[in-house]
Amino acid sequence: MAFDIDRYARASERVGWEDLELDVFRDDPLPPETLRTLRYMCDIEYHTVCYLRDMLVTPSRKDRDVSAFMTIWNHEEFWHGEALAHVLALHGITVTYDDLKARRVKLGWRDRIAPVRQSLLSNLVGTDFVAVHMVWGAVNERTAAAAYKRLAALGDHAVLGELLRRIAAQESRHIAFYTTQARDRLAASTRAQRLARQALRIAWQPVGSGISDDGEVAHVMNHLFAGPEGRREVEAIDRHVGKLPGLSGLTVVADTMAARGVPA
Repeated sequence: MAFDIDRYARASERVGWEDLELDVFRDDPLPPETLRTLRYMCDIEYHTVCYLRDMLVTPSRKDRDVSAFMTIWNHEEFWHGEALAHVLALHGITVTYDDLKARRVKLGWRDRIAPVRQSLLSNLVGTDFVAVHMVWGAVNERTAAAAYKRLAALGDHAVLGELLRRIAAQESRHIAFYTTQARDRLAASTRAQRLARQALRIAWQPVGSGISDDGEVAHVMNHLFAGPEGRREVEAIDRHVGKLPGLSGLTVVADTMAARGVPA
């Protein structure tokens, strides 16, 4: 089925949490390992605007549906960050824009030249880059949705679980867009298939790897995806990716977890 971008745009709204009894965290706080993972997730959601920045200099910006989606996607991800920041604030953990800015400044020249590099490489590739972008987005969003669902299950906290399920529901719509676009574009171009396959095998890493310290990435990946249940989620992501044209047999998420020492 085709993804109806106009319907999605009309229905889009920020994730809500005002009806949830979040004050329960004052008397029943979340454990430190959960808060550490939530902080990582919050940082990622707030950094979506930087990912958007890098995509707006690529051929993706010229596609009407893709550019419309990216605008709405950025808006929804921002509010995911706001929701998580609110939960963190109830635990005395404040996430400020100065903190986020400092994290970007710490990246130095890598962050400053990222849009230039992205522009040069993507425009050399041409329209097939959009297919790679869509595949990459599909993997990232599937991983994000799985992460939220895993944290909800691990936390066994009704209020947090409901908030995370609401966020995961919006991530699922992002998955639908990326997957539909990726499937159609890959089916139309064997070159795009080769490029996407190569990009995933060589460069894919969990979202946030370029922003957070390796220790934080290791904590989150082990917290959410270690053990049999976590590995099942990882393998499910790889199976979905493998169903896309030209990508059968890829196990990039499982391979990355193994390389990072996340036990199955």
